[in-house]
Amino acid sequence: MKAVVMAGGEGSRLRPLTIGRPKPMVPIVNKAVIHHIFDLLKHHGITEVIVTLRYMASAIEDFFGDGSSLGMQITYVIEEAPLGTAGSVKNAAQYLDDTFIVISGDALTDFNLQEIVRVHRERRAMASITLTRVPDPLEFGVIITDEAGRVTQFLEKPSWGEVISDTVNTGLYVLEPEVLDLIPEGVPYDFSSELFPRMLAEKCALYGYVAEGYWCDVGNISEYMRANADVLYGRLHLAEPIGVHLGGGIWVGENVEIAPSAQLFGPIYLGNEVKIKGDVRIYGPAVIRDYTVVDNYNSIERSVIWRNNYIGESCELRGVIITRQCSIKSKVIAFEGVVIGDNCVIGEGATLHANVKLWPSKEIEAGATIKDSIIWGNQGRRALFSRFGVSGVVNIDLTPEFAAKLSAALGATLPKGSYVAINRDSHRSSRMLKRALISGLPGTGVNVWDLGNVAIPVLRHYVRQRKDTSAGIHVRLSPFDQRVVDIRIIDSQGLNQTSAAERAIERNFFREDFRRAFLDEIGVIAYAHEPIASYTEDFMRHVDVQRIRDYGFKLVCDYSHGLAGDTLADIFNHLGVDVVPLNARVDETKLAMLQPEFKANQVRMGKIVHALEAQLGVQLDVGGEKIFLVDEQGNVIDDVTAAALMMELALYAHPGRPVAAPITMPNAFETIAGWHGARLLRIPQNLGGPMHTATYTGVLLIADGAGSFIFPGFQPAVDGMMATVRLLEYLAIRKMPVSEIIAYLPKFHMAKGTVHCPWEVKGGVMRMLTQHHQHHQVDKMDGLKVHLNAAEWVHLSPNPDRPHFEIVAEAEDDERARQIVAEYSDLIRCFIEDLNAPHEPRREG
Repeated sequence: MKAVVMAGGEGSRLRPLTIGRPKPMVPIVNKAVIHHIFDLLKHHGITEVIVTLRYMASAIEDFFGDGSSLGMQITYVIEEAPLGTAGSVKNAAQYLDDTFIVISGDALTDFNLQEIVRVHRERRAMASITLTRVPDPLEFGVIITDEAGRVTQFLEKPSWGEVISDTVNTGLYVLEPEVLDLIPEGVPYDFSSELFPRMLAEKCALYGYVAEGYWCDVGNISEYMRANADVLYGRLHLAEPIGVHLGGGIWVGENVEIAPSAQLFGPIYLGNEVKIKGDVRIYGPAVIRDYTVVDNYNSIERSVIWRNNYIGESCELRGVIITRQCSIKSKVIAFEGVVIGDNCVIGEGATLHANVKLWPSKEIEAGATIKDSIIWGNQGRRALFSRFGVSGVVNIDLTPEFAAKLSAALGATLPKGSYVAINRDSHRSSRMLKRALISGLPGTGVNVWDLGNVAIPVLRHYVRQRKDTSAGIHVRLSPFDQRVVDIRIIDSQGLNQTSAAERAIERNFFREDFRRAFLDEIGVIAYAHEPIASYTEDFMRHVDVQRIRDYGFKLVCDYSHGLAGDTLADIFNHLGVDVVPLNARVDETKLAMLQPEFKANQVRMGKIVHALEAQLGVQLDVGGEKIFLVDEQGNVIDDVTAAALMMELALYAHPGRPVAAPITMPNAFETIAGWHGARLLRIPQNLGGPMHTATYTGVLLIADGAGSFIFPGFQPAVDGMMATVRLLEYLAIRKMPVSEIIAYLPKFHMAKGTVHCPWEVKGGVMRMLTQHHQHHQVDKMDGLKVHLNAAEWVHLSPNPDRPHFEIVAEAEDDERARQIVAEYSDLIRCFIEDLNAPHEPRREG
């Protein structure tokens, strides 16, 4: 026997699930709906199948092919124009010469097909309609039969006043070939509204059969969720098991990882290679399909999550559907009925209210509250660049395809024939993305210098020294999160790209406006010649080698398993520094370090410094850009004090030279500059600001109070290796222990805080803050710095990446500084309330 599977539906009521796929390909637990139908047919011995297609026909053809992988023989018949249910079967008439079954490819059932066919033949029926009983027949075609099973009446989607039965048409029919003669060819024609009423009128042998078993018309979102739950609860008897049963209603595919601290309450299905991380709680019925990662501390209830998704830490998902390849950032809350389409990105801390639907490729900003569905527009990423370059979760936000497209967008902004230097850290994620980035450049006519894996300052130096090199790219695992990769693009001077240059790359990326080089213009890929040797040679020309050698330093240096080890160890050897190395071996598992672990390393280094009677302890970050200090007594030096120390030593050695520090650094920096007759430049907080400030004539040092130091005399970029050696040089000039220098530095008292602020009112809050302080001395840099009196100030700035306001204050003691932060936190909250209130905001004078 043959079966005709009708699979031409668009599934408009299931959108956005059916955007990008036909309705029969929507998955129910572990398989597409139509795949479950194929399993049912095969279970009942029906292996010859004709599939009628229209909407996105190739998606089904390409997936199932000729059916041999299923042990079936599948033939496809495609409608050029909509033909209706009966018309689509008529379109396949050439393949139907005996009794055959017609079944919907987008409904779920476990009816006994053999019994339905047996009864059909026993009755000598011309057509048999399979019926089932439902509690709410209003959305279906109600069919009335007599005692012998003959159909006597049709009611298509009746009202309650018309309902006289609960038996409805399931769309499953057994037909004789003669029925096809009643269907006109090449025009739309429907079974339930045209063919069967005609057969009834002509007194054909038309029967109904009330089947026992499960049936669900997967026609809308609520029915889709019910179908998944019914499969998990065992209400549908599947021909094939959904996976391996672990017990407690937990079903899994292959290579599933479940953390010991995770709590799972069935029924739950976990697809192939799903990863459930620590302290996750999942309450069934829930489906999490193949290759999805559920990160730590998540709570998921009654949700269906498709393939290749990433769920960040501490999310709460209640009754939601997430389709393919979405990135759900940490602390997202989504309520009942939320549907998230393919390739969406939900920013950290966003809230999606009940029944919100996101069409594919939407990005929700961090902290946003979404109350209405978002349908139109292909928003994509709000911006490519953040403070750390192009950042995202590896293989979720940043994929090889994305990286190749990004480098092609960069290449289109550079001259043909120029070079881009590229390097990476030692992690496999960085290696993968670096190779993808390399692949995107030659096609735009740009050549590539491959530096392998070297410290970031070495890359910056190489780009700056090479006249043929227009840009550089460094790929690294984020030092803050091992799931995130940063792609940093630098300009021809070795500096972070300007905002204008970033916007040019973004325009090309989003427009996909990529230059295509002709055959003989395609770029080449070559390995850079000894970039570390070139860096070291120039480095040694810029430091007082003899002074450092003569002083005879003993130093403890923690390389943090990063890239600076080989380069800096060789420099120390040239300088005659007695170094005790820590964590010098490159280790890809240690490239990202949580803050408690980082602090513990500093304390451990302090103990070693004290025990060995070394003069100093230095800890570098993984990329070799930042340094963190411990004095000779083993005390950890906070980052702001370390910046003040470096500035004091630099100006002691070179009095009168201008220096620079961010707008949020304490007044102590002006005091130190005043001691040495120097001018202090106040600069923005972000890394791009200090680097471009370093190009100013005569600047001796830029310190950001977060471990970054720039010495423009060598290169105008952050360089932890140069900062370390400069510190040794200055200490050799000062001839005083670090702890004693710190003891005489001016004291400062600071406090910091954050206030949640929705994106949409940030501008309004800044306006109201400006009005509120119109009679104060205010510096408008990176927000507002309000001078309260000679010793006290507060800096207020909207966070560029999150829905927060940042508050930094300085006062004469710690308690007063904290009080200022608290006062301004309350003030900002008041302004937010006013802006969100329906009445006109009050005026602040």
